[in-house]
Amino acid sequence: MKSCRVDRLARSAATLALTLLVLTPLACGRGEATDPDGRADWGLSPVERAQVRGQEVATLTHAPQVPAPIARDHPTHVRVDLEVREHVGRLADGVEYTFWTFGGTVPGPFIRVRQNDVVEVHLSNHPDNKMPHNIDMHAVTGPGGGATSSFTAPGKSTQFSFTALNPGLFVYHCATAPVGMHIANGMYGLILVEPAGGLPPVDHEFYVMQGEFYTTGAYGEAGLQPFDMSKALREEPDYVVFNGSVGALADDRALRASTGETVRLFVGNGGPNLISSFHVIGEIFDLVHTEAGTRADQRNVQTTLVPAGGAAMVEFKVDVPGTFLLVDHAIFRAFNKGALGMLKVEGPGDPAIYSGQQAEGIYLPEGSAVQAIESEATPSPARTLTKQERIAAGERLFAQNCAACHQLTGQGIPAAFPPLAGSDYLLADKTRGIHAILEGKQGELVVNGKTYNGVMPALHLSDDQIASVLTYVLNSWGNDGGVVEPGDVKALRP
Repeated sequence: MKSCRVDRLARSAATLALTLLVLTPLACGRGEATDPDGRADWGLSPVERAQVRGQEVATLTHAPQVPAPIARDHPTHVRVDLEVREHVGRLADGVEYTFWTFGGTVPGPFIRVRQNDVVEVHLSNHPDNKMPHNIDMHAVTGPGGGATSSFTAPGKSTQFSFTALNPGLFVYHCATAPVGMHIANGMYGLILVEPAGGLPPVDHEFYVMQGEFYTTGAYGEAGLQPFDMSKALREEPDYVVFNGSVGALADDRALRASTGETVRLFVGNGGPNLISSFHVIGEIFDLVHTEAGTRADQRNVQTTLVPAGGAAMVEFKVDVPGTFLLVDHAIFRAFNKGALGMLKVEGPGDPAIYSGQQAEGIYLPEGSAVQAIESEATPSPARTLTKQERIAAGERLFAQNCAACHQLTGQGIPAAFPPLAGSDYLLADKTRGIHAILEGKQGELVVNGKTYNGVMPALHLSDDQIASVLTYVLNSWGNDGGVVEPGDVKALRP
């Protein structure tokens, strides 16, 4: 009997061994077929687990800055400290909003770690806040991306850790109910998990993140604007912006590079609703990491889609100087809702690549006329505005109707749109500005010794609105001052 049992056990063991020999290559084959990038190699192998050594506190940067590339050649324990702050801040000139933020800014800080790092997240909710918050990190492999482990009441802190198994660029955001409202109020950011071998070096890396704001008032309406849930549910934002506010990447806050340098943009989309058609006017992306994966799978790309809750990495070399506009190419979002930034490139030009304007002239087919742009004209106020009230109203109107061409600084765009700051043409006679807005203007124009030859469309604004915007222009950027009254406009209206 004992001998029979031994024989049966031996036969069972042999069968099991044979089964394992058969199944093992099949399992490997399945892994290779479904995982061409070698996903199994991304995990924490026993050798790598033994190499996790040391500890450090993550260097966090606010947009558009990015922490320096990871220099170490091994994974480590990384502590990430994030504080949630609810505060009132600038959404646009004259417009305030109650932002909910990671680290006090929209977007939240950029986090940079290395593949297989053990990341320890400490989330603190400031005691002055009104709401509980948490964090869902798309780089986390685990329930809720960390959200289930980080629900944090005001005045409390929570902690969880994860191993950064997968390299790539990932969104993080608050996932406390109502999730859409927390995201719409600004609670999102990016975390980069560098591959073990790092990313190829470039001259500049920048952090750009798009988001939407849904306000009770229309775009540009002054004052503290509350969140509007009905607009959010209809997916009809009043503002679509880069880095948390209108003009966050414009003028003196523009990104900067020099000719011949390479630029890498880490582009995120907090949403909560819209897909971004990200484009840099005047540039072509040499490489695009679609949806921010580790493989640069596209070359020579004009526009790339960035989904809500997703990201992309784009790289390009800047060959010629100038101001290059970053836009969501759903273009009304750029020029009418705020999704516009600037990359200012300095250095020598290269006429073989781009000549600049070589000739210009006027082309007016028979029957053509200056176009007019409609604007939502509001009735004149019942009382006469003071000069300061008129300047404040004019500033908002300028941002809505004029800044895209003449810029918020009044400097215009070289060779395209004349400056209003220090304009000898405009300041010599205030009626010139009135005529330009009422009737439009085309043909050659000399401003401060430089010749411009373009077309300005007429704007359909009320007498009071035109008076306000011109009073703002006359009293801004070091201009000499003065007041334009509605009666001045009425007297010249055709």
